[in-house]
Amino acid sequence: MGKSRARRFRRAPRNPEPSRDGLDGIGEEEPAAELLDKLQHPSAEVREFACASISKLLQQKHVIPAFLQRDVVRCLGPLLMDHSLAVRETAAGALRNLSACGGFEVCDDMVTNDIMTPLVALLKECSSGLDANQPSPKKCREMNKNYIEDIANEAVNLLWNVCECNNTAVYIFNKEGCLEDVLRCMKKFATNVDLAISVANCLQAVTEDNPDLLSSFNASAQQVLEMVMLSAESTMKHILLRTLIAGTIWNIKNTIPAGSLGSMVNAILKIFSESLAIDAGKMIIHMNEAEKNRLKLAEEAEAEENMSDVLDNRVVNEDDDMEETPKGKVVKENDISDLLPSDKWELKEVTALLTAQQTALEIIVNMCCSEDPSDDEWEELSSSDESDLFMENSYNEGSGLLMSPLCLSDEVNSAFLNNLIPKKILEKTAFPNSVALDICMHNPSWKPLIKKLNAVQCRALTCLHSILLVSDVDCLGGASALQSLAQHLSQLVFSEAELPTDTEFLEAVTSALRALLQTMASKNISQCMTAEQLLTLCEAAIHSGNASVRVNVVSILGISGSVLAKGQDTAETLKMIGKFLLEVAMKESSLVVAGEALDALFDVFADGKEAETAAAQIKLLQVLKEFQPVFKMRIRKEGKGQYSTDQLCVLDNVKMNLRRFIAYQETLGKTPT
Repeated sequence: MGKSRARRFRRAPRNPEPSRDGLDGIGEEEPAAELLDKLQHPSAEVREFACASISKLLQQKHVIPAFLQRDVVRCLGPLLMDHSLAVRETAAGALRNLSACGGFEVCDDMVTNDIMTPLVALLKECSSGLDANQPSPKKCREMNKNYIEDIANEAVNLLWNVCECNNTAVYIFNKEGCLEDVLRCMKKFATNVDLAISVANCLQAVTEDNPDLLSSFNASAQQVLEMVMLSAESTMKHILLRTLIAGTIWNIKNTIPAGSLGSMVNAILKIFSESLAIDAGKMIIHMNEAEKNRLKLAEEAEAEENMSDVLDNRVVNEDDDMEETPKGKVVKENDISDLLPSDKWELKEVTALLTAQQTALEIIVNMCCSEDPSDDEWEELSSSDESDLFMENSYNEGSGLLMSPLCLSDEVNSAFLNNLIPKKILEKTAFPNSVALDICMHNPSWKPLIKKLNAVQCRALTCLHSILLVSDVDCLGGASALQSLAQHLSQLVFSEAELPTDTEFLEAVTSALRALLQTMASKNISQCMTAEQLLTLCEAAIHSGNASVRVNVVSILGISGSVLAKGQDTAETLKMIGKFLLEVAMKESSLVVAGEALDALFDVFADGKEAETAAAQIKLLQVLKEFQPVFKMRIRKEGKGQYSTDQLCVLDNVKMNLRRFIAYQETLGKTPT
């Protein structure tokens, strides 16, 4: 308990955007059984239509069980190698939607039903066909469609989804040498950035915690990644692509020669800096205006075309045999319709930017974290003294907050610190631009961006939390910089009439605040937030359904109270803090939170006249002596099965500290009244 740990982000399934290919013009929904039967139809067009219909339906989670009961995976799987390229694409799209919308259990079921066999075969065929300079069928040319690349995109997305959810899929990826195939797809990044982004997402998933794959990243493979990282395209999609590749390179850093590690980190941080430097709020405003102009231009072009139709219909054609111009196909000189951007390209650009920023912040958090501890140790549960986290070798770039990652050498630390611009991270912790939010609120297709904007803010706060844990105070900018940061966090929490209730935001901001107060208290830096403000926050946040939020707020009170205990005329405030922490310890449903509350009490009432006075007035010793057997019984009854071994060890430490604290209080003469 007590000190907080840096949190490491492990990639969770992002529910990638479902495939939309082949869904336009789909008619009424047909029963699952009827559609699955049509997959065996001799007509390729019927099979394609059935796949597209299934693909559309699978985006609705409530219909997925009906398809699973009818063995949809084994029905669609063989169509990945269908003679018709259109059927392959729509079948892959349907399976992609099933994996994206179904989650872990469905992906496990897909692997169990041997989806990897046809998927790997399809991927390898697409990979070998990418470089084959065979002329496309006439229909493909007319549609300006590259079937091989489009099928590869669907296949890679499906591969990404199942590998992110299932270890067996990752094992098969390694065993079948799929890395070479996806890297061949990556080489198309200059002409098909969407395919490259799909590959980059897949690579990030399969390279995380996968040491067996590292040996496959030879010089040739690394050269492909380096080529993408050094590309100069400035679209938001390309920025996202470079960010994802930077994350992949960080995952495989153990394959990089020691002498090149510094330049590798330099390159990674340059990419992150590029994405974080962009103001997403201003980008939304700009792109929304661009969308309006594009739509206006399209409307004017359509009106002009309709007027041409009207004029053409008025012309008396004396030659009855002359062929009429098809309606809607009037050919005009200087027609720019083919040059206009594709539908919703502005929205896709903003989405790519926000995804890049979120990804960059998550990777920075991971760069600050040691990779040794187990998953359980990332929770806020450690009772050990973590003063070793505050390292001496940080670098002050003059703009405040910087970091020194625990898992890097001093040489790489320098590269890390010299290339990161912490001001950009701080800027991302602010609330999103109000004008941009208003645009998103009043535009249904842009509304999902609100969630992405909030996610970037939360990741930035978590990043700030990690920075505070691993940086020396002087390199953070000194006492004044920390006090300014405290005011900034205070504004985030107290700027509105009502305290924030969003769980993700509360966890992120209370984690950052906890780490900041820890740092300030350890260096005797005066705190800007009053105890009353912190109590208000804690009284509201203690009712959060997120245990990490509750752990953070009781720890915050413990830190603040321990500082107050050293002052004068603070007994009344300490009484309020003590009562609050006692109530949490006795009534909290989670033993972890209850244990944190006890730890906070030990800190607050450890020493000082004001603490002694307050402890006597709230009868702290008497209450704790009565509560001690209750706490021991709860650990014995609730511990096994509900908490991990590490958590139980921490709780045993709290139980032992409770006994020692009671004995200490008794030596001070605090006897029950």
